[in-house]
Amino acid sequence: MSLFRKIFGSKSDKQEEELHSDKRGKYMPEIKLPIDEKFTINFKSNGGKFLYCENLNEVFDCMQQILNENNWQEANAFILDENLKDKFSSSNLKVTKKIPEAEYMLTTCENLIADDGSLLISSNQIAEKKLNELPDNFIIFSTTSQIVENIGEGLKGIKKKNKQRIPTNITTIKHFKSCDEKDFLTYGSSSKNLYLLLLEDL
Repeated sequence: MSLFRKIFGSKSDKQEEELHSDKRGKYMPEIKLPIDEKFTINFKSNGGKFLYCENLNEVFDCMQQILNENNWQEANAFILDENLKDKFSSSNLKVTKKIPEAEYMLTTCENLIADDGSLLISSNQIAEKKLNELPDNFIIFSTTSQIVENIGEGLKGIKKKNKQRIPTNITTIKHFKSCDEKDFLTYGSSSKNLYLLLLEDL
């Protein structure tokens, strides 16, 4: 059974589970969290908005909720990936190829990094654009099988997947807008208002 199903339960299951890690003694060995749980905790602490989906219908429902919440029904989406555009065709998104006209970007990512809750992306998703050139609002579509322990593991995966031509412009998105904007650790980074549509595929 997937850890996400244990934590979030199915839509029909109304019971919530609580994790009581604060009741352990201070000399007890540290609990090694599964990577999917570690990613979720770190991603949320970075300020990202996380939407777990058990199937594609739930993905499309969550997408509609994001559009409604932000009044983006008539807003332009910047989408570089043609396959992603086709996948979300039922959502009737208004797509533009011009970044200044776009309210948000819909894209995939290479991996989700559990260690720090960041998202690893490359030229496969953002071409040769810098993060600060892209819209402030991101909607990322990803799957649970893309969660890896650390950046090193993610880079190895990119190399293995793209043996013919390794993508360039590899970077991470880690700082999200709901974090304290004055935090000196985020100085100089391009923070994004980020939603993650995470599809269970394990």
